[in-house]
Amino acid sequence: MASLLLGNPNFTLRNFGKQRSCSRNSKRQINGVVFRSPKCTMDASFGGNLGNVPKFPRVNVWNPYKRLGITPDASEEEIWSSRNFLLQQYAGHERSEESIEAAFEKILMTSYDQRKKTKFNLKTRLKRKVEESPSWVKNLLSVVEVPPKEVILRRAFLFAFMGGWSIMNSAEGGPAFQVAISLAACIYFINEKTKSLARAFILGFGSLVVGWICGSFIVPTVPSFLLQPTWTLELLTSLVAYFFLFLSCTFLK
Repeated sequence: MASLLLGNPNFTLRNFGKQRSCSRNSKRQINGVVFRSPKCTMDASFGGNLGNVPKFPRVNVWNPYKRLGITPDASEEEIWSSRNFLLQQYAGHERSEESIEAAFEKILMTSYDQRKKTKFNLKTRLKRKVEESPSWVKNLLSVVEVPPKEVILRRAFLFAFMGGWSIMNSAEGGPAFQVAISLAACIYFINEKTKSLARAFILGFGSLVVGWICGSFIVPTVPSFLLQPTWTLELLTSLVAYFFLFLSCTFLK
């Protein structure tokens, strides 16, 4: 600007303002195609094409499902697909993008609340079924509890190891030593839970006796071709006893 004023004293800011303006609606035709020039050089310099960005037509639709163009029973994949498609189609229009994202987040929150409510209702129904069950079922459930998954897996591994040890030593002798260790472990676990050594002894020995009796009736019904020649009745009965010891020390209160 300073160089223009010094080089041409007749050049004024007023003339600069006139030069800055552009001809209105100037057109030119090339090979039958009409080209419109920008209304102003300022428009061409600072993005006169911003008005061509498409606008999301359902910005003000209140229902989030209708806003995204899906049904209320749409799958999660359909919801994500609709959201990504609309964001790609109306990219660059801030209000449209915000409207699409708001509808998507509202649908996700609604889905989360429904799943949480369904889970709560399932627990309520199970509790109601227990309350409506016969008295003997209530008495049985009152002495049973489900420990954490880690506890179940650790104790299952212990008694499975005892069973495998007994099978590996079946040719050398009976499983008396493994049964004794399993009984001691069962009593220890029950005492750790109930803080009553007497109750632990009663439940432990009771489980061993019940398991041994049940094994004496179950094992003879197993087809002989499924058993190894070295697997005696005592060994197979001890395997059933291990299972009962596992149940008592894991699930009994």
